[in-house]
Amino acid sequence: MNKTPRIKIPLAVKKYVFERDNYHCQSCGKNSTETKLTIDHIIPIARSGSNDISNLQTLCYKCNSKKKHHFDPRFQRKFSN
Repeated sequence: MNKTPRIKIPLAVKKYVFERDNYHCQSCGKNSTETKLTIDHIIPIARSGSNDISNLQTLCYKCNSKKKHHFDPRFQRKFSN
């Protein structure tokens, strides 16, 4: 099985996602002063997810490592328009 090619997420997009999520992990709620935050794909790239802003969320390393490459509905963002 071939790995899905990765496209680097631009720094401006990462900054936007962190700001949109108020620098808080969308799973456990910890903020950037409590833990190291990462950008995560809600629907993993390996499962046909995209780098679109609507598919990105802020997670801490601990929550992101729990999720791994699996789709877990507990991590799905709730978007408001």
